[in-house]
Amino acid sequence: MGHAYSALYTRHWARRLGGRLLLRMEDVDPGRSKPEFAEAIIADLAWLGFDWDGAVLTQSTRNPAYDAAIRHLDQLGLVYTCFCTRAEIAGAARERDPDGAPLYPGTCRHLTPREIAARNEAGVPMQFRLDTEAAARRAGMLTYSLAAPNPNDRPQLRHARPERWGDIVLKRKDAPASYHLAVTVDDAFQGVTHVTRGTDMEAATDIHVLLQMLLGLPTPIYTFHRLILGADGRKLSKSDGARALRARRAEGMSAQEVRAELGF
Repeated sequence: MGHAYSALYTRHWARRLGGRLLLRMEDVDPGRSKPEFAEAIIADLAWLGFDWDGAVLTQSTRNPAYDAAIRHLDQLGLVYTCFCTRAEIAGAARERDPDGAPLYPGTCRHLTPREIAARNEAGVPMQFRLDTEAAARRAGMLTYSLAAPNPNDRPQLRHARPERWGDIVLKRKDAPASYHLAVTVDDAFQGVTHVTRGTDMEAATDIHVLLQMLLGLPTPIYTFHRLILGADGRKLSKSDGARALRARRAEGMSAQEVRAELGF
């Protein structure tokens, strides 16, 4: 139901603004991305009566664009190689990021070329991180526009604070790009002017605005919708047993009833 609400909310805004509605398969994580998942998403959307404009963009076809973005950031002197595991980060972290995860303490930021070469030669898995503090200094004050409830009203100005995220991952050991890098590059590629996401993604906009500035990309207008919560007040999640749309469909619930329950 949370995914349905997000899709319907986005469609509502796109049509209200007289814009185009785009569908993108964000499948840069190979461990979580399978063709049958994409097919199920499209089937759910079709059942809801959801329509979109143009072809579906699949991120797994966009690896060259992500590599080019990382090369650009590297040329600015803002990228470094990291060999830390999640367990090592959790053990060394003294702070947490806005999502509550251990804040990376910059352990590998000052590795020498010889140390990096030795780890590479030993086959230690690596990832690329952004030196966020240096990037923020280069960027200066960053702001973005938050859409008002009425699209005819002036957007609100928000200040981005990317430093609170620490040195974010740009390219993971097991994926060609992080979510943050991929969506930033693809928003610009698709000409996105308005982004709608859940309120749980609002803080991450700090990172996207920073990357947009560094890569010379436009900053869209953002809006953040409420989350669909369970009876316990927590965000609905499949891992917590939330029913999928296809389960509701199998139980005889109609798409009209789903839309009505969600306020559409």
